[in-house]
Amino acid sequence: MQILDKRKALAIAPLFRLAFRGFFLFGSLLAMVAVPLWVLAIHGTFNGWQPVGGWLGWHQHEMVFAFAGAIITGFLLTAVQTWTGRPGLRGKPLAVLIALWLLGRFCWLLSAPLWLLIPINLLFMLLVIVSMAKALGAVKQTRNYPIVVVLVFFLLAETLNLYGLSMENPELQRQGALAAAWLIAGLMGLIGGRVIPFFTQKGLGRLAPAQTWPWLDWALLTVSLLIAVVEALGWATQAHLWIGGLFLLVTVAHSVRIWNWFDSGVLQVPLLWSLYLAYAWLIVACAGMALWHMGLLANPSPALHALTVGSIGGLILAMIARVSLGHTGRTLTLPKGFALAFIWLNLGAVARVFAVGYWYMPALNIAAVFWTLAFAQYVCCYGPMLCKTRADGHPG
Repeated sequence: MQILDKRKALAIAPLFRLAFRGFFLFGSLLAMVAVPLWVLAIHGTFNGWQPVGGWLGWHQHEMVFAFAGAIITGFLLTAVQTWTGRPGLRGKPLAVLIALWLLGRFCWLLSAPLWLLIPINLLFMLLVIVSMAKALGAVKQTRNYPIVVVLVFFLLAETLNLYGLSMENPELQRQGALAAAWLIAGLMGLIGGRVIPFFTQKGLGRLAPAQTWPWLDWALLTVSLLIAVVEALGWATQAHLWIGGLFLLVTVAHSVRIWNWFDSGVLQVPLLWSLYLAYAWLIVACAGMALWHMGLLANPSPALHALTVGSIGGLILAMIARVSLGHTGRTLTLPKGFALAFIWLNLGAVARVFAVGYWYMPALNIAAVFWTLAFAQYVCCYGPMLCKTRADGHPG
């Protein structure tokens, strides 16, 4: 809507008019396909066929760097237009960026040589960083420079992951993926601290959003960066009391924030309670990591999947459901029955996080089904919106 030549803007294919369209669609398609593939691989379905580096390494990279990375890219390259008042990435440059991301996915699955796979995957995030830095730097919007810093750390984490792949070192791959997951948690805390109180205010008709504390936003981001560095260096592979203390502080800080934002009215609005549930999963994840590092939990895996499935997956689904409506010129009314997608995703998170012993494998299968249903519903309900012009006829 901010482009001066409206006719030229409308000549661009709808999918390439703003970054949220292609990246939300293809990222959700990946989420819908990748988890069932991973579970089938665990059951030995593919009899010898596997992606580069094996199924575990593929699962770690694709869910963190490819899936979450695509949604983050779509959100940020769309939001930066609003933040700066300058046209966002669109047309051929955006189409090339989407094609590069898709090529990276095929390289993994089709066992492309590492000399091709590694540069393609790293180049994608490098171009995202350059695009964000140029847009923010053009108007000297220092408030959002830390987002670029997080993206740089994200690229470094992916570099570590892919270095581990090239060295056939699964531990380095895991360290890179875990570092990236906690970087995403830091970004969620920063962005969530801005949008959740604001969305609550607008959704419930409050006169003003809940009070926020900017110093707490930056403190949480700083600690999240520190946790990511600790994960990348491999210091967190064993339980350490001081790391548990960090996670305990973060747990308390996130709990204070969500308590401050909460209004019982959000329970009546799926676009709001889905955000709060996702943020609550972040608290569960941090608390679980604190307990593990303090020797009170036998395994960090449940806490990790509270982060990746419940919090990252949940916040992604809640945000793309809302952003896709607003940026396609529609009212903030969910498609009929779409609230089920939020329920399915959270039921999947419960199954993945809390199942133990005999029930672990059945629960893993159930979690995969619920996750797949949630993102399949997004693709079915929102895919046509993303591929068509805005409902109000404007560019974007």
